[in-house]
Amino acid sequence: MSLYFKQAGEGPPLVLLHGLFGSLENLGMIARLLAPNYTVYSVDLPNHGRSGHTDQTNLAQMAQAVAEWLEQQALSQVRLFGHSLGGKVAMELALSQPQTVSHLAVADIAPVQYGSHHTDVFAGLNALNIDALTNRGEADKVLAQYVPEAPVRSFLLKNLVKEGAGYRWRMNLPVLQECYPAMLVANREGVYQGPTLFLKGANSDYIQLAAKTPILSRFPGAQVRIIANTGHWLHADKPELVVRTLEKFYA
Repeated sequence: MSLYFKQAGEGPPLVLLHGLFGSLENLGMIARLLAPNYTVYSVDLPNHGRSGHTDQTNLAQMAQAVAEWLEQQALSQVRLFGHSLGGKVAMELALSQPQTVSHLAVADIAPVQYGSHHTDVFAGLNALNIDALTNRGEADKVLAQYVPEAPVRSFLLKNLVKEGAGYRWRMNLPVLQECYPAMLVANREGVYQGPTLFLKGANSDYIQLAAKTPILSRFPGAQVRIIANTGHWLHADKPELVVRTLEKFYA
């Protein structure tokens, strides 16, 4: 399938993978900060952003799509960064095709089974009659009944694209909802021996102490760094600190 990406900078190849409902634009700040020292490839995951849509999806399929994209770009032994769902996909790729990844950095997610965090988000997105919308303000008003946090609504509504007299979703919302459970599963068993860094938002509960054993069984060389005063979107809360930490790790 076709994956949309943007390339910037010069140096060793570094691939960035965003989270659920997101796009490569969500990692734009750290991409710009990393570009002076790396050739940065920011990629839209399948069924997200401007990448192609599929009838179904899961971690293995997304990782395979990224692997095929790497082959198309003649890239191997890349430095890899993934946030949230992108981190799950990055781990799946490193475990299934370790020869493609030289360094693995995972932001605020672990290789464990997760419960649903997005029931209200899906309900709110499905409550929008996008064919009848005349402006984004209307969408925000409806979504606010389900998602009270304004920054989260702004993030979600970046998926709305003006088309003709109405709007459409850029992401493949039906498939993301149908296949959501398949994105929450634990990552495959296996071992990636390469350098691995887990970044945890200090105020986030996505990486818990119980994840230590599943992390080390798959990534025996893993380090964990806690980024102070950040939540789940640590790269947005403290982009300069995250980039300094990544550059030290990737060096």
